[in-house]
Amino acid sequence: MTGSYPSEVVRVVCSVLSPFIAMFGLYVIAHGHYGPGGGFAGGVIVAVAAILPRMTLDEKLAYGAVPSITGPLAGGIGMLLFIACGVAPLFAGGAFLDYGALAFGGVDPAYARYLGILVVEIAVGLAVFGALVLLYDVLAGRTD
Repeated sequence: MTGSYPSEVVRVVCSVLSPFIAMFGLYVIAHGHYGPGGGFAGGVIVAVAAILPRMTLDEKLAYGAVPSITGPLAGGIGMLLFIACGVAPLFAGGAFLDYGALAFGGVDPAYARYLGILVVEIAVGLAVFGALVLLYDVLAGRTD
């Protein structure tokens, strides 16, 4: 399931498309707080961009671009960021994930909610990306 794919066409097409897939996934994450998509869908798309080279290229080359530690690290950072975004309003007297309570520096509560949702979308995208890359690595037997 891993390693160099026998077809040169498949390897070249996957190598060329992978950065564009990652860029589209980042776009979906960045624009998910006010449009279709979001952290989950964008995280899956970015994970596909990281997993596709692992399925088609040589292991040394594919894991050199996105090392094995990236999965657990991104997943952990995403979960910690999500928890921090959820708990921060509790200290300001609001409810869990109530960004309107974080009216810091005279920021309008509606704009605080807008920014809070963006940060949560980024956190979810990181967590989903990390979980899927880690899952693929474990199933592929690559646990460095």
